[in-house]
Amino acid sequence: MNQGITKTTLETDFITESGFRFKNPEVAYKTWGTLNENRDNVVLICHALTGHAAADEWFTGLFGEGNLCDSSKYFTICINVPGSCYGSLGPFSTNPETGEPYRDSFPLFTIRDIVRFQQQLLDQLSINGIEVVIGGSMGGMQALEFSIMDKRIKSAVLIAMGKAHSPWAIGISHAQRQAIYTDPKWNNGNYEKGDGPKDGLATARMMAMITYRTPKDYWSKFDRNRQGDTNQFQVESYLNYQGQKLAGRFDPNTYVALTKSMDSHDITRGRGTAEEVLNRVEIPVQLVGITSDLLYPPSEQKELSRLFPNGRYHEIDSPYGHDAFLIEFEQLNDIIKPFTEIQSILNY
Repeated sequence: MNQGITKTTLETDFITESGFRFKNPEVAYKTWGTLNENRDNVVLICHALTGHAAADEWFTGLFGEGNLCDSSKYFTICINVPGSCYGSLGPFSTNPETGEPYRDSFPLFTIRDIVRFQQQLLDQLSINGIEVVIGGSMGGMQALEFSIMDKRIKSAVLIAMGKAHSPWAIGISHAQRQAIYTDPKWNNGNYEKGDGPKDGLATARMMAMITYRTPKDYWSKFDRNRQGDTNQFQVESYLNYQGQKLAGRFDPNTYVALTKSMDSHDITRGRGTAEEVLNRVEIPVQLVGITSDLLYPPSEQKELSRLFPNGRYHEIDSPYGHDAFLIEFEQLNDIIKPFTEIQSILNY
């Protein structure tokens, strides 16, 4: 995932909503295509919780000729969020005051902080306009805040999230963090990089994988079958594998930091009602729900589509649950293409 990744530093300090200052923090991003003369033929992709800047590896179906991320037409950029472990500022970045990693002293980054962090890089790159911002799950939360906070945004595609992180979603995040906290190697986040609470992180991932899919999907995929000649159910083996896989590539402090960032998501905080906030957003917004999403059910996207003056709603019909936005690319393209084609005609 490091192929084609650009690493740089912000030319100005970054200050979180809580007042924590980072001096010229590092930022990682990846781009595809070429900026036009006006520097406004931009597609901005916002990644989800365990994602990274190499969007062509996990949003594969949106890349290529005729798709949203068509390099012959658009300059596509995906920026690794702060708090991550994939190149941007995070818990294991060095604190210049101590010479040691931040670890447990790494502050909360709200979703709005994450957006402002990316805005500073976009300013630094002299990006003047963004044709469309797109994201699903945590990426959708960022894309929603971009549509509120950034006048460069001309349209938005928001997938599988809502106007605020629900108590249901916060509770799931809390349970996952507890799995990490109870691992003996957690040590309040003060562990050596690569030698942290991997078992706790694996357990957190197993919890998440259940919420990302559906009972129907698990029945069809595993039934009550056993794994080979063992007494272990196939679903147990699958979850063990998924947990260990993430624990091998991801950092527990990052998981804690970014799930707390997601919990901060609430467009009404300090702004007024949702109606007041979104009524001021006049750009076209495509909301995309997933029929079987248990984590962020379609009712959340339908609500948002009604709150935007120029919002519309379409569904992905899938048994795969929340993960469908990373699987059902044919359906997703069938929703996105007509939306972006209309915007291209209107903006011509």
